[in-house]
Amino acid sequence: MAFYEKISLEKGMYSNSQKSMTDILEELDPSVNYMGTELEGLDAFSRQLKRFDIKVSGAKSDPVEKFFQTTDSAALFPEYVSRAVRQGMERADVLGDIVAAKTSIAGMDYRSITSTPSEDDKSLKVVAEGAYIPQTKISTQENLVKLHKRGRMLVSSYEALRFQRLDLFTVTLGQIGAYIATAQLKDAIDVLLEGDGNSNPCEGITASETDNLSYKDLVAMWAKLSPYNLTTILAPTDAMCKMLSMSELKDSTAGQSFHGSGRMVTPLGAKLIHTTAMDKGTIIGVDKNCALEMVQAGDIITDYDKLIDRQLERATISCVAGFAKIFTDAGVKLTY
Repeated sequence: MAFYEKISLEKGMYSNSQKSMTDILEELDPSVNYMGTELEGLDAFSRQLKRFDIKVSGAKSDPVEKFFQTTDSAALFPEYVSRAVRQGMERADVLGDIVAAKTSIAGMDYRSITSTPSEDDKSLKVVAEGAYIPQTKISTQENLVKLHKRGRMLVSSYEALRFQRLDLFTVTLGQIGAYIATAQLKDAIDVLLEGDGNSNPCEGITASETDNLSYKDLVAMWAKLSPYNLTTILAPTDAMCKMLSMSELKDSTAGQSFHGSGRMVTPLGAKLIHTTAMDKGTIIGVDKNCALEMVQAGDIITDYDKLIDRQLERATISCVAGFAKIFTDAGVKLTY
């Protein structure tokens, strides 16, 4: 019998808020030990699924009740739920295009750092021998980062789900993850626009024409952001339609990319992200390498007791996270 088949699984493995069930299993049963074997490529959780012959994907995936054949296999169910939700979050996640750093914390209180250089600080000066060297001041924020709990509640009985295929259930859980990712993007946009509670709202410029958006407005936003790089533009549906209609963005390269993949290419070199989390009349340009810090209090949280005991009704799946500005002027708001 292989070692992974001897591991005793129980609820206590979920008690560490900073480590997932997969992390705990990897410590007990490192994947490096399986290099060169038929199990190479599987992580510790996937080996446990193999141990109990649970297939979670494909046309011949098992029903939900397969997890509850033994007490050991039942302990895997909350981690399966968390992983399916995480996959949905990753598919819908665009935070990587606006977040410079991610910080995981053990509690609910976190104070970030910031730097707001003056125009003089941004200039590159020659320092003569023995002369004063220009400083960059880094300070702790006055107010704590506001963390928001985002999630969904499963409202179903075990009897209603026990015969459903895991492949279909995974799709449903993935949509919960997509909702969480969308809600977190809205939180990030709010911080970019209004600030993180430390009197640091986004600097703004106004379009040259009311209720219209032109290419020269995009150039003005690019110039306003200097010396930072314009890496990402966040835009609502109305703004995306206006940009797609700009003659400057109708060159052959942009057209081929948009028609072939749905991704819009701009001469400014920024990645355009369409989001419904913004109101009409505003777009945001940011330097993703300097703008935001994402703070997470643990990973995806599931009511593991309820899930293991087959009490699916009113079992919650959530994630606690917040955002803080790093360099206040690494983002610009354009109102049109």
